[in-house]
Amino acid sequence: MTLTEKGITHALREKGYKLTPARRLLIEVIVGSNAHLTPAELFEKVRNKSSGVSLVTIYRTLEVLSRLGFICEVYAGEQSRSYLLRRPLEHHHHLICSECGTVLAFTDCDLSTLEEKLIRKTGFRIDRHLLEFSGKCRTCQKKTLA
Repeated sequence: MTLTEKGITHALREKGYKLTPARRLLIEVIVGSNAHLTPAELFEKVRNKSSGVSLVTIYRTLEVLSRLGFICEVYAGEQSRSYLLRRPLEHHHHLICSECGTVLAFTDCDLSTLEEKLIRKTGFRIDRHLLEFSGKCRTCQKKTLA
């Protein structure tokens, strides 16, 4: 399934989720963005379109969309998370700047040998994986040297 606004809302309806105006707005904002956005940034963008949306609604909807695999969740530190529409044919991972929070995606990741080894060793069934590297981006490295 192509992850479009219409496709996501259809899938949510089929799974029995209500499609409130706030939920529809959040889906519209996520589908229309190419950047990883924090819940606060998403809240601001949705609030610009409708003032009747609460931050609790944003968090609850993000949880549903993440659980169902529609969005990609990035952990950028202790309490910081950002979200991006999942691109079904694009398996990717993240480089996260621990200083400024910049998130860069990369696609070159062949973990099949490691996954096979873990399956044999533990008997665990692996459905998906998430790989994130934390460090400092070039800009923040230059600031440190200055």
